[in-house]
Amino acid sequence: MGKGSKNLIYYVLMLILFGVLLYVTATRGGQLQVAGDGVAPLAGVHGLGEAWTAFVAVVMRHVGSSIGQLLMQIIVILIICRIFGWLFRKMRQPVVIGEIMAGIVLGPSVLGMMAPDVSQFLFPTESLNNINLISQFGLILFMFTIGMELDLRDITANWKKSLLISHTSMIVPFFFGAVAAYFIYEKYAAGETPFVPFAFFIGIALSISAFPVLARIIQEQKLTRSPLGKLTLASAATDNVTAWYILAIIVAITQAGSMLSALFNIGFSALMIVVMFLIVRPLLMMVGNVYHNKEVMDKALISLMFLILIITSFLTETLGMHALFGAFIAGMIMPENNRFRKILTEKVEDISLALFLPLFFVSTGLRTEIGLLNSPDMWLLCGLFILIAVVGKVSGAVVSARFTGETWKDSLFIGGLMNTRGLMELIVLTIGYELEILPPELFVILVLMTLVTTFMTSPLLSFIHYCFRRKEAVATVEQPKDVFRILLSFGRAGSGSLLLDVAHQMFSQSRQNVEITALHLTVGTEVNPAQTKHFERLSFTPILHEAEKLGMKIRTRYEVTDNAVQEIVNIANGERFDFLLVGASLSASDLPADRKAQRIISLFNLIFRPSKSGRYLISPGSLLENKEHLFVEQSRCPVGIFVNRGFVQANRIIIIINSADDLFLLRYAEVLMRSTQSAASILHRTGGVPQTGEYIINAIRQFVAFNGETTLLPEVDLLNESFDDHDMMLVSYRTWGIIATECSEALQYMPSALIISETK
Repeated sequence: MGKGSKNLIYYVLMLILFGVLLYVTATRGGQLQVAGDGVAPLAGVHGLGEAWTAFVAVVMRHVGSSIGQLLMQIIVILIICRIFGWLFRKMRQPVVIGEIMAGIVLGPSVLGMMAPDVSQFLFPTESLNNINLISQFGLILFMFTIGMELDLRDITANWKKSLLISHTSMIVPFFFGAVAAYFIYEKYAAGETPFVPFAFFIGIALSISAFPVLARIIQEQKLTRSPLGKLTLASAATDNVTAWYILAIIVAITQAGSMLSALFNIGFSALMIVVMFLIVRPLLMMVGNVYHNKEVMDKALISLMFLILIITSFLTETLGMHALFGAFIAGMIMPENNRFRKILTEKVEDISLALFLPLFFVSTGLRTEIGLLNSPDMWLLCGLFILIAVVGKVSGAVVSARFTGETWKDSLFIGGLMNTRGLMELIVLTIGYELEILPPELFVILVLMTLVTTFMTSPLLSFIHYCFRRKEAVATVEQPKDVFRILLSFGRAGSGSLLLDVAHQMFSQSRQNVEITALHLTVGTEVNPAQTKHFERLSFTPILHEAEKLGMKIRTRYEVTDNAVQEIVNIANGERFDFLLVGASLSASDLPADRKAQRIISLFNLIFRPSKSGRYLISPGSLLENKEHLFVEQSRCPVGIFVNRGFVQANRIIIIINSADDLFLLRYAEVLMRSTQSAASILHRTGGVPQTGEYIINAIRQFVAFNGETTLLPEVDLLNESFDDHDMMLVSYRTWGIIATECSEALQYMPSALIISETK
């Protein structure tokens, strides 16, 4: 008997023995039970219906408990926010707009009006404090990351222009907001809050820009590295720093009750900020230079960073300037080392964005009762605030940008971007609402203003593009005819160097000069712009090293997009590349982890998604039925799809000729053989078009005559043996599809392959 069998027998006997002993103990103990005060004997089950009723009662009791209710609310909030975020992303709008709308839908404006019982069940009034408290802590983490996103070096690099643009774009709407507050004060706030905090709060609400949303829009517009993008980011960063300092002062004045009393709050807060920037920040910079990778950043160091965050937030809260201001300051003083900030941001940002912020949006939505705007005057006031916010912000930014020497188009672009408010505005409004500076009606009006100004950003930028399109007749620069331009697009960092090696072997001995652009895309425009530099460096390091080893000069290009395939096609077509080289999808990979994932996908398809022909979507015969067919169908240049099966060098090439349409492969094979000094075999499949058979044979014989080390394989259908002793296969996209249909099992034994689709 084996050791495994003995262990199993021992395990079963142990369970039986102790099971019997526990049963005896429970039976004897039950006889000792005496029903008395506070002790009730276990009731027997008298029927299935009664048992079900008892079960439901227990479930509902736990659902109604504090933790059960909170978890249920979080589940509902996360699901609805993700759905709305996805919908608005499809509309090319920031996800934050969708999440804000989700909060309004779950609040009294929609759910409370259409299904009040459901609303009361999900969000009873007594449970809202829990959501508000958790969301406030999430905001502290979020403001910490916003502080870390601000790079003071970017601000100082353009400080003259950015200071003028940001402050002008703030002063204009701030002033008109304060004037509007003067006319509505008696009706909405008299007797509830002093005029100065009320007017200043209206002003700051109309003048602030949303730095995080704006940064992601600039990233989506591919302006991050342009002078226009850098200037706008610097202006928005200056805007946020200024706005939060002003807001902190307004909050201090409000809570202190008088300007004289607030001077103590402001004075001690200023002292704290000086200590943070002149003493704590230099110490943290030294820490960041030493501890900047995950190996040495232990829990003690992370705990120290969080302790600084909590202490700073606590100090500003106790000084009457709000905890969020302290979190913002804590983020700004973190070490400027990008690797340190990236690691720290990763630990904070995901949980704050994915969990806490949706709770904040819903807590805001629960306060936003659009039904409060129940008269034409209220809607007129709403329109007036939107007009002041848009015209004041855009005009202030445009005029100041034009004054600094920017073109009209760039100036309008800056104005349109600075008009974005988003999440930062909601945070400001929430603070004003909780401090009872803003009455509920004005809170609703300003929330609607936030939605409109953020929603209009993308359409406004498109409109500006449209207006200047005719004036910008960009002359198309014709590439020299002796230059063969290759766009090499890769996903994983390791695959970039492999594709470059393939391109070098395929085209290095071409009669034209070869120019290669290596493209890497990060999918998801919600990626933190502060981290993209790190992603870019990691992605291009291997391919740049390979290029240096091969003695090649390549161009690198990095983009962030929501649709990788479409972006690649747009670049290939718009910039007139001569060849697009990409890697095959997951199903063609021979890496162990990918093959394991492929087996799981195949099992899923086997169960859930069988095709009409009996084949399944993920199989050796459908390696190109994912993203690759989109490249082939939409690209106006030849496309090469490389399937890696342990490729090192093309020493023995096999060329599959199925019809006359495949003869273009011989041109590529000729250059490849010249580049690698390799031998080739040509397999002419008898399943080709009969009437062109003689033409094909003559073309193949001519190729064999002019290229040594070339053999013609017998005209047989593909067999597994056909791939023996070959390490590279050239095949057309159309023939690949035929082979995949007629003898897909042969593809399991294929070597590395370059599947080429010629220009239509």
